[in-house]
Amino acid sequence: MHTLETQVDVWGIEAGFIDAFERWHDTPEATRLALRSAMGQEPLEIAEHWIPDAPEPCPEPARAWGWTVQVYALRSQGSWGIGDLADLRRLGQWSAARGAGFVQISPLGAMQAVPPLEPSPYYPSSRRYLSPLFLRIEEIPGAQRAAARWAPLAERGHALNGAALIDRDAVFALKMEALEGLWAEFKAGAPEREDFARFVVESGQSLREYAIHCVLTENLGPNWKEWPPAYRHPAAPAVAYFAAEHLERIAFHEWIQWLLDLQLDEANQALHLVQDLPIGFDPGGADAWVWQDLLAFGASVGAPPDLFNARGQDWGLPPFIPHRLQAAGYGPIRETIRALLKHAGGLRIDHVMGLFHLYWIPKSMDPDGGAYVRYDQEELLSVIAEECRRTGAFAVGEELGTVDPWVRERLKAWGLLGSKVLWFESDPPGDWPRAALASVSTYDLPTLAGHHLLARSPALLVAASLEDALGVTVRPNLPGTIHERPNWRMPLPKTLEELEKDPAAMALAAALARGPQPR
Repeated sequence: MHTLETQVDVWGIEAGFIDAFERWHDTPEATRLALRSAMGQEPLEIAEHWIPDAPEPCPEPARAWGWTVQVYALRSQGSWGIGDLADLRRLGQWSAARGAGFVQISPLGAMQAVPPLEPSPYYPSSRRYLSPLFLRIEEIPGAQRAAARWAPLAERGHALNGAALIDRDAVFALKMEALEGLWAEFKAGAPEREDFARFVVESGQSLREYAIHCVLTENLGPNWKEWPPAYRHPAAPAVAYFAAEHLERIAFHEWIQWLLDLQLDEANQALHLVQDLPIGFDPGGADAWVWQDLLAFGASVGAPPDLFNARGQDWGLPPFIPHRLQAAGYGPIRETIRALLKHAGGLRIDHVMGLFHLYWIPKSMDPDGGAYVRYDQEELLSVIAEECRRTGAFAVGEELGTVDPWVRERLKAWGLLGSKVLWFESDPPGDWPRAALASVSTYDLPTLAGHHLLARSPALLVAASLEDALGVTVRPNLPGTIHERPNWRMPLPKTLEELEKDPAAMALAAALARGPQPR
């Protein structure tokens, strides 16, 4: 229960905060010194504000309902043990036929290029590029011409659908073997080579750096901080020499991203996707390697102690240094949002308070020893609004919990919809505001089977989870647990084919399609 109405020093470190128990905490001097050290303590040259006086807000969506879905959990008979982009496209087609306007999806960001793979979609190697786990092998250009290469692998992949939990490492091994065989066929003379070449040119240096990181990871290990020093920076001469010696493998990883781009585009054409922007990324991953000069690796993002976590939380995500991010013109934020909105109709921003301030924890301290660091929310909000206007996409800010009223006012001024979740609201859905995305629950809250009250909300966007539609009683994730339960590894209890015929799912879709009724 923090507040932004507090003093801030020149580094952006706040003087203290009010916790969930209404107690004020001063920022200790030791914390302040540790955070300054993490920022580098170079002289600060705060850039002049380059934001227009009057906000040009994000576009407002038309009223619509849709599903929220953990894509990995959406398995069909054609899946290889995990939900993929073809499954997502089919869900979109089925939902659109019932009047849905969008599908809000879990993050699809790429994990490290070698197993074991991180199960959480909120701890990606890159927020800009996608995981090959989500490819439908059978729909890759040229796949039918080379069916002999992947057909035996498909049989093993389909067998993984019978597993109670999703085995990402097993899926990854099968799909990478299939991709390597299809890559050989593609290089031999596929007619789509010009389309791929065009994609590489349009994607530019960003895609190349990501692909180089993948190949370095395959050769040196999953954490770039543990590589030989000569390879730890993308601009290092040794990296250039390495790239020159591994051009074909780099092209292979670029090709995978092209395939993912094609299949994601088809899913978005079936029904507009609402992409999910995680609050950060793996400190040992691709985005951190590329943007390391703008990050504070001496600290990590988390949360102070609250009613649910008495010791606080350390999420292990490296924060951007405010003045360095500003000096870079917010390039990483702009590039990330642009990538997410390339094939999407909307954007959900996880923990939108991160645009205002983040709770930094010095590496040498426990979560309760952290402090809030302020960002220039007007500049960040303007970047989001500008990127949304480029494509006509809307934006939703996840601002659950205690939030200062003026924060919601700033989000509204920039056109970001708020989040309304039944678990947190005392008012009935019929009294909720119009400028919101309304839902029954979230991925780390208990599910509610068949809850039709949501249809009474006047909110512009109304979403129900597939877990609710199928009566699932176990949530996809329980915060604070890593080894205690199989977070992010539980498939839906029914296949996509069964979902399409499920009476409860169809009834919920019909109720949501009717919209708010007179009371």
